[in-house]
Amino acid sequence: MIPAAFDYAAPSTVDEAVRELVDAGEDAKVLGGGQSLLPVLRMRLATPTKLIDLGRIPELRGIREDGNALVIGAMTTHYDLQRDPLIDAHATLLGKATATVADPQVRHRGTFGGSLAHADPAGDLLAPVLAMDAELVVSGMDGRRTIPAAEFFVDLFTTALRPGEILVEVRVPKHTGWHAHYEKFNRVAQAWSMVAVAAAVHTEGGTITEARVGLTNMASVPVRARAVESALVGQPATAESVRAAAEHAAEGTDPAADSNADVEYRQHLAKVLTGRALTAALGS
Repeated sequence: MIPAAFDYAAPSTVDEAVRELVDAGEDAKVLGGGQSLLPVLRMRLATPTKLIDLGRIPELRGIREDGNALVIGAMTTHYDLQRDPLIDAHATLLGKATATVADPQVRHRGTFGGSLAHADPAGDLLAPVLAMDAELVVSGMDGRRTIPAAEFFVDLFTTALRPGEILVEVRVPKHTGWHAHYEKFNRVAQAWSMVAVAAAVHTEGGTITEARVGLTNMASVPVRARAVESALVGQPATAESVRAAAEHAAEGTDPAADSNADVEYRQHLAKVLTGRALTAALGS
């Protein structure tokens, strides 16, 4: 199917992109990697009056260190993020989750910021960003502002971005020396997660000193498994501790029922996958 006609702009700076977006009005769309937007355009489920392509803005790409944080440009592709040595050293959880996104073709074209701004609760990068206490930096006509990940995801496909704002970068606190794993369950390869778990733990002398667990597709937004985290801290890094903590995984969640799974099945998956993710993380 052929998309409906639209105007097109390819600005070279963030300021130009913001002006284009504001001038175009509420019916405009921002194009990142296009892996979610282009199929929707082809099916005419969206008919924007203008498309603002961010692909020619160099400052939106790349990964750098800034003190105790990594700064990831919104237009950094999944492929570049996955193979970056800074991610491997300081944000292992993010790298492991990125490796599960769709297929190699999508990972070469899709962008980190595009996935987050799309805010699909089944998306694989939302829960890791939430678990790592990342901050998202957005730019608008009034300048830039920083939004904690816990406040950025508002509802199904809805974020805290205001009209005329663009996500420009994500600041991820360094988790150097942490053990991490992303455990995903889907019916077929390359499909969206029915449920997934992003787990990161820090240990000292065989004891778990800190824990971060994020859940994918267990509500209309990614959620932290706070009860699991509390149950882990101070406990020995053993299979028994993991099993006991994982039993709390579904607490505070609100999964949807659909053609893939009912609520009870998703809650069961959350417990099983949390156990697997934590076991794999502690074994890494």
